Amino acid sequence: MPSVSSALPGAASRPVRRAARTRSARLPVTASVCLAACAALLGPVTAAGPAGAAGPRQPGYAVTPLKLPVRAGGRDCNLDADLYRPTGVDALHPAPAVVTTNGFGGSKSDGSTDAIARAFASRGYVALAYSGLGFGRTGCPISLDDPRIDGRAASQILDFLAGQRAAKNGVRVDFVTKDGPRDPRVGMFGGSYGGAIQLATASADERLDALVPLITWHDLTYALAPNNADRTSGVAGPAPGAYKHQWTNGFYLIGEAQGLLHPRLDPSRGGGAGCVHFVAPACELKKRLNSNRYPSAPTEAALDYARSVSPTSYLATVRTPTLLVQGQADTLFNLNEAAATFETLRAQGTDTAMIWQSWGHSGGMTDPAPGELDLGKGNFDTSYVGRRTLAWFGRYLRREWDTDTGPAFAYYRDWAAHGPAYAASEVYPVGIPRRLYLSGDGKLVDNPADVATGSRHYRNWRVASSHSESSLAALMKLPNPKPYDTRGTYLDWASEPVRGRPVDVVGSPRATLRVHSPDAERTQHSDDAADRLLLFLKLYDVAPNGGKTLVHRLVAPVRVPDVTREFTVNLPAIVHRFAPGHRLRLVMAAGDTAYFGNRGSKQVTVSSTRARTGTLDLPVVGEGVEGLDDDLP
Repeated sequence: MPSVSSALPGAASRPVRRAARTRSARLPVTASVCLAACAALLGPVTAAGPAGAAGPRQPGYAVTPLKLPVRAGGRDCNLDADLYRPTGVDALHPAPAVVTTNGFGGSKSDGSTDAIARAFASRGYVALAYSGLGFGRTGCPISLDDPRIDGRAASQILDFLAGQRAAKNGVRVDFVTKDGPRDPRVGMFGGSYGGAIQLATASADERLDALVPLITWHDLTYALAPNNADRTSGVAGPAPGAYKHQWTNGFYLIGEAQGLLHPRLDPSRGGGAGCVHFVAPACELKKRLNSNRYPSAPTEAALDYARSVSPTSYLATVRTPTLLVQGQADTLFNLNEAAATFETLRAQGTDTAMIWQSWGHSGGMTDPAPGELDLGKGNFDTSYVGRRTLAWFGRYLRREWDTDTGPAFAYYRDWAAHGPAYAASEVYPVGIPRRLYLSGDGKLVDNPADVATGSRHYRNWRVASSHSESSLAALMKLPNPKPYDTRGTYLDWASEPVRGRPVDVVGSPRATLRVHSPDAERTQHSDDAADRLLLFLKLYDVAPNGGKTLVHRLVAPVRVPDVTREFTVNLPAIVHRFAPGHRLRLVMAAGDTAYFGNRGSKQVTVSSTRARTGTLDLPVVGEGVEGLDDDLP
């Protein structure tokens, strides 16, 4: 399988352009589902309180515990927060602020949230770390970063940083840099649940000046029930896909366990619809997904709710400069999520850039690769993502307009042992499509003339017969069984060994397929779309010794829209090198242990002829890609 050479532009600085702040009406939004434990939102914080209000003096800053009263979702509750005030910052010498909050299940005091606040405070920013609604000692139920609830609560933090409101202990801020009487200079930083809240807050409050959301979502309907077939925009296909039950139920249990983790909680934490700590719509969403009923009216309403609390529904109101960071090792929120957010913001003129780092929710989050940003250590100066973050805040918070904030797109290469780990481009997507053809004899060939005529089939079981990952094991850093596929329940196509130069794939592979299934054809027009055929596509790297690696354990669930016609599949984006001697193997499986699968037993046949066969397009870049210089931010 030949590689394709593609030279990408280097890390040229982009023209300085401040994002316009428009006072457009906010889109309605509601709550959605839970996200993972990596967290932080940083924001403006400087609090001048009465004598003795500050906690013990730390090198370079003082820390003051706060209880901030907020009105959220029709309830009054208190945010549990810590204010970090750098030495020398006062009303005459103000500083911009960074706000941070926890990932799902965390609090202001967990290792990463606290470390992030300290990292920014030690660099002269006022920092405010708070426990999100429903977590730690903060009141109100969990509302899944709903802009109308969580976003408006965070907006009241901006009022506090502007000196417009006081904390319950009388602390009032007068030392955050302002752009107007009620407009503090504030940025936010954080991951996962602590990433989506940034976009939710920016949609509810135009005063935010800079965002750096890490490993978060674009559309919860895709994250929780992904369908990679026939996508037209965003990330999700037009119909619900396969329910990602392991991740969803794991986070639900974490949310409901908050009462055990934090006894004597504020009574405002009470949930609804049978949940202890979730708002009623989020609770109903989880119940409907577990029922695996599509598209019954209640389930469709629950999924509509999930989308309404997702950035896909409100990005049109976000004008805050945004540096998106997404993880390559992430089966919860894959790279396609960040790409969809990036393309939307870029198209509407919002200043934005995107970095694909190595780690995400699927392992490595607490043990990043050498040189990568480690949130628990706050190594911003010595990591690529950290330096880019400091440059982003330098430009938009400190107004150092000559700061080079780096390229529009950068991605981590785990194979770059000798030289810069990141490569850069001023355009996205990158690479030149390399088309392969699905031959009837199980081969992936690069010339349609080499396609062999033939048909092969498999039959799905009533239980999952393939395994990609145990999401709970990924979350808890437990041993994760190796991926497997059971004979007779999948089809595969393998390429010839790579010869000469390696093949570097950067982006989302795209498959065009046609399947035949009389069993599915009889049921696909029933009132319940769960009767439609499900299949699962994935890419393996096969070593010369036969060892198989499922690239980042990523899977593309597909609810086939119509088994009588051709359909397309956008697989999760990857950054992966297929080295010389290795083969690329495409697998179509009947099920996967991490997802709800097919109803009943269905036989699936795939046929190929030279005139009509399936295809696989790979976004391939060549060795001419320019790496980022170590001196760049």
